[in-house]
Amino acid sequence: MSEPDPQRPDEPEEEEIASTPFDNPWFLPILLGGMTLWFAYDGWLNADFARESARYLGFNRWGAGVLAIGTALAVWRALRERRSAPRPPSEG
Repeated sequence: MSEPDPQRPDEPEEEEIASTPFDNPWFLPILLGGMTLWFAYDGWLNADFARESARYLGFNRWGAGVLAIGTALAVWRALRERRSAPRPPSEG
């Protein structure tokens, strides 16, 4: 009988779970960036919205600012996660 190979553990390897679009580190920054643009457009650029929904104008302006801060934080986290991720060996 042969001895067990020390480099191959007796335990089976865990199967990798398929990733989803929500696992992408850029999903949240893109989503928040789009919402920021939408709020900013309605808050400062869309004259029709300003006439029809003047009482919500302040909400959109404040919301754009809060979402811009959230977008900046999400981009910072995505960049940090991308830099810390292990890189595959280069082929060549």
